[in-house]
This record gives sequence, structure tokens and C-alpha cells, in this order.
Amino acid sequence: MPGKTLKNKPLIEAILEVKWALTSPIAGVQTDPHYKILLGRLYDKVREDYPEHEQLPTASMPDEIAGGMVQHRFRHAVNDWPLLQVGPGIFTLNDTHKYTWPDFRCRAIKAITKLFEAYPKPDTLKVINLLLRYIDAVEFDYMKEDIFLFLKDKMKVIALLPNNLFTDNEIQNIPKHFNWQSTFVCRHPPGTVTVRFATGQKEGKPCLLWETMVQSDGSEVPQMPRDFEQWIVSAHNITDDWFFKIIEGELERRFNGE
Repeated sequence: MPGKTLKNKPLIEAILEVKWALTSPIAGVQTDPHYKILLGRLYDKVREDYPEHEQLPTASMPDEIAGGMVQHRFRHAVNDWPLLQVGPGIFTLNDTHKYTWPDFRCRAIKAITKLFEAYPKPDTLKVINLLLRYIDAVEFDYMKEDIFLFLKDKMKVIALLPNNLFTDNEIQNIPKHFNWQSTFVCRHPPGTVTVRFATGQKEGKPCLLWETMVQSDGSEVPQMPRDFEQWIVSAHNITDDWFFKIIEGELERRFNGE
């Protein structure tokens, strides 16, 4: 059921990513001629909520190769979250441990509104990609335990290889690394849903990472900024539904501190 909360949520990061079309004044080069003006105007509009400006090393890159790269951050507080990121043709909202859906939803809608208000020529701001992405993690020693069995028993995900691949040879049947991903077409919102499972690290400990992503691309992108709220609510309904269906049972009880 959408709207449920967990005491010990496994969230690593929640990300909203917006990309818009760049221009090509020279063949092979894509730039945003309004970016430098946007940067200053955007900070003026978001500084009440994100007063801490942080310039990233990518900010020194030439415009000709910086398209789609984040260059500046605006944080809620020093070294804290949530934060906004911006670069030529890209804008993101990121949150971690403080995340709640009602707060993230409001921040996302407000951030998109401010982006269009700050853009020098908003009528030319053509969004070409919207992405809502959640990265979660559960502690799991994949070097010692069977990740295929964990996925099957705890997350209802079946990913198996034939047992005879590991007979009559010296190959261990526990993978050193694991990475599985699938993408599916969805109608509401128009776009795709991607789920990914992979081995990784969380706070220096081995874990199983999983990502749930909803993405609209090209003609699938709604009228912006008018229909953005409807898009992000629909996208979140999918990610929320998939998340709780995947963890239903023992993992949900664990994340609830039971």
C-alpha cells in the first residue's frame, strides 16, 4: 500500500533527474547558451531552502564537453542532504537519510518550478528525460552466502544458473560479483520501469544493492512544468509498489525493527 513508512528504511539515495535538450552551434558540440545566467538566477531562487553552494571539479571543464555533467550543488546545510545539483542540460534533487515521500514530493515540485522560473527563456527549455530513482541496500555477505538463494527466499526474485555448470571443475557456485537488471514498458506514466540487483558496499560492509527506476524519455515526457506533479506521483506509485512487494515478509519486518 503506497504511503507506508519503515523505522529502519534501507534507502541509500532517492534521486530525481531532469535533462533538457542542448544546442549544437558547432558539429559535435552540445551546449546550453543560457546556462551561466541560469546558474546565478537559480541560486537566488533556491537559496532559502538550499543556502550552501558547492562548486564541483567539473565546473572547470570547457563548455564544449560539459554537457550533461553536474557542476554545482546547493545543499540544505554544509555536507548535508537534501541537495540540488545543476549542470548544462541537467538538474537533480537528491536525498538520503532524511527522506520521506511527502517532503521529497514537495521539494521536487518546488525545484522544477524554480528551474523554469530561473531559466532565461523557459519556452525553449525542452525536457527530454525524466528519471525517478531509488537506491536501497541490505547487508549481505555475498562472498560467503548464496546470493541466488537470498534473492529467492527474501525478495521473491529467481535468478539461477544450472547446477551442472559447477560440477567436474574448480569453479565456485557463489558469484564474486553479481549484477542483474531488467527494464519493462509502463503506461502510467509513459516510459519504462527498471529494476537492478547488484553486489556492493554500504558503510564498508558487503551488501546487496537494488535500484528501482521510472523513466520517461523523448515524446514520453509530459508537458513541463504543468504536468510534472502528475508524473512524479505516478512514478512514485510504481517504485513504492515494487519496493514493498519485493521486501514483503522477513525483510519488511527487519526494516521495521521487529
